[in-house]
Amino acid sequence: MRLVIARCSVDYVGRLTAHLPTAPRLLLIKADGSVSVHADDRAYKPLNWMSPPCSLKEGEQDGGTVWTVENRAGERLIISMEEILHDSSHELGVDPGLIKDGVEAHLQELLADRMETLGEGWSLIRREYPTAIGPVDILGRDATGVTVAVEIKRRGEIDGVEQLTRYLELLNRDPLLAPVQGVFAAQEIKPQARTLATDRGIRCVTLDYEALRGTDDDKLRLF
Repeated sequence: MRLVIARCSVDYVGRLTAHLPTAPRLLLIKADGSVSVHADDRAYKPLNWMSPPCSLKEGEQDGGTVWTVENRAGERLIISMEEILHDSSHELGVDPGLIKDGVEAHLQELLADRMETLGEGWSLIRREYPTAIGPVDILGRDATGVTVAVEIKRRGEIDGVEQLTRYLELLNRDPLLAPVQGVFAAQEIKPQARTLATDRGIRCVTLDYEALRGTDDDKLRLF
């Protein structure tokens, strides 16, 4: 991971345009290629970011450093630095991953045993399907034979959608699995997360944990 603190302005050029005026900011460049821009507030949420796969090109303009981050869709994040205050790189190694709490783990187990709750004719390929960036909660197939990756959360937020997006980008590179569709399943899904998922073609499923534990047909709600 590379950490850069700089006085910089940030411009996003894509489906929309957005501008962040010059201010001191933290820039994170992770091993997966993602680039995010942070201020000294907003907890963990970035001001702007570019998810992988994307490319980072460093250049100079008017005597300052300019980063151009571009994804496959041609969207660009242009970071113009007036002054670099800190620049360091750190090797974090392989993360052991998040240990799910009891509810999330049980939801995964229940859905894996009852794949038909996601759709008639659905079948399980594997729970905790391994990838280079971590395990997918559930990998299955729908009634037409299309591969589906299911990410399960107790509370569905933007981070979960981003996580599933990274899995889908990786899985769709495998010709034996592609095309792979996504399902984001949670007991509660935040409106922003639902909007982002819908924009990315990811289906959202709201789970009723108590009903799913039972035997009635009202196992979940689809929106």
